[in-house]
Amino acid sequence: MSAQLKWDRRYIDAKITDTSACDALKENCDLLPSQGNALDLACGLGGNAIFLARHGLSVCAWDISPVATGKLADYAAANQLDILANVRDVELNPPEPQTFDIITVSYFLNRSLLPLLSRALRPNGLIFYQTFTDQNWSSQRPKSPDYLLRPNELLSAFSALELRAYHEPGLAGNIHASLRGQAWLIAQKTAS
Repeated sequence: MSAQLKWDRRYIDAKITDTSACDALKENCDLLPSQGNALDLACGLGGNAIFLARHGLSVCAWDISPVATGKLADYAAANQLDILANVRDVELNPPEPQTFDIITVSYFLNRSLLPLLSRALRPNGLIFYQTFTDQNWSSQRPKSPDYLLRPNELLSAFSALELRAYHEPGLAGNIHASLRGQAWLIAQKTAS
């Protein structure tokens, strides 16, 4: 089964109202600029895109699923949100260098794209990245280790950027608490 078909099946009965922005974005929205261009990469139903548009940003939302992007485009039009939702295989067609002020990625991991995301940020641009780690035992996590972060992997992947916030509790404390088995990072490209 193709990736597009897999995700179309997942989104066919889903509703936009069942989605929300990732925790990294919601908990750190004070870092967002008042205007600019944002990208919600592998957006699904666009929880991050909707959040960003409601905070005054012009948003591109890309996903491989035409079902998901179609629902998001309809929602954005009905709610007069500045979101351009497009079907795009980001693995084959990643973002261009210095294109976005904000990039959000949640629950998607393709290691070969990580350096390209840093390059896609404009000077002073921010990336908000959140996904599952290999120290996650939830039933919702991906099965393949290819889609699970190793300890401190986000820190290494975005080491050329300035760290603004980071969360990766690992196995410390109550491993059944909220957001265990996930890591998130917010980092900024410095102006040169």
